[in-house]
Amino acid sequence: MVLNKIGAALEWTQLPDRPPGPGQIRIKVGACGVCRTDLHVVDGELPNPVLPIIPGHEIVGRIDAIGPGVEGLSISERVGVPWLGHTCGVCPYCVEQRENLCDHPLFTGFTRDGGFATATIADAHFAFPLGEVGSDEALAPLLCAGLIGWRSLVLAGKGKKLGLYGFGAAAHIVAQVAKWQGRSVFAFTRRGDTAAQDFARSLGAAWAVASDELPPEPLDAAIIFAAVGDLVPLALKAVHKGGRVVCAGIHMSDIPSFPYDLLWEERQLVSVANLTRQDGIDFLRLAPQIGIVTKTTVYPLKQANQALADLRAGRFVGAAVLVP
Repeated sequence: MVLNKIGAALEWTQLPDRPPGPGQIRIKVGACGVCRTDLHVVDGELPNPVLPIIPGHEIVGRIDAIGPGVEGLSISERVGVPWLGHTCGVCPYCVEQRENLCDHPLFTGFTRDGGFATATIADAHFAFPLGEVGSDEALAPLLCAGLIGWRSLVLAGKGKKLGLYGFGAAAHIVAQVAKWQGRSVFAFTRRGDTAAQDFARSLGAAWAVASDELPPEPLDAAIIFAAVGDLVPLALKAVHKGGRVVCAGIHMSDIPSFPYDLLWEERQLVSVANLTRQDGIDFLRLAPQIGIVTKTTVYPLKQANQALADLRAGRFVGAAVLVP
């Protein structure tokens, strides 16, 4: 499913199989999650995509070809491919093991072809072995919603009272991790979204209400998954002195002006950018121990446009997944 023009529908396209190059693998796609970042790509909210492009960066599949120089992976092995698809390895950030900030990165489904397809080429360094536990559909959301959620949770600190603004694919995974860690989860959704609030409570949230409401007690930290800048002042108001607000999305609408008092008393506002390979190793090693259960709505690959439309309209809880 190819994006040829910003704002246009994806087009079903027949393409020849490509061999993997040095350091690359080819993957037969078993499932690919549909992420809000895919909407940002299609809608032109992220600058300078490489068009035409095959979106999709929550890829689960099996290796069916291996390029020169690849070690540690084997034919038929199941792997996952995330948003960050390649780094240069030589810029100051890569050298300092902060490859999520690489000066010359490639992003899966944005500047290199992704997983809304029957097969894809990936950098072997950014293909994580997944083992044989769990279905492809269940694992796919872990590759972005899970990984970015994990990085956001780490940056949020170790506080026990955690607010999650926007209870979609990422939050429903992070909520389970937070509960496993012994934290209390406070969920904030769009006003009137009782389905999302009920879903949050079913996953153990101590409290689930509209985003413009204050929690019954100040939070230690909050993570904003919704791409809504108006939530930043609300989240700052909800955390106590020294609390931290983490903006987890790659795109967000403009943050409105707010009084300095909301930031004062050493409250912190930070953003999350991409992920590192270590994030992938750490989270995917823990996920089976945590027993994460992903809530998925499955679509055939040819219905990618419908899946994107349903995500935009909030027609399902959890995550959407495309299956070839």
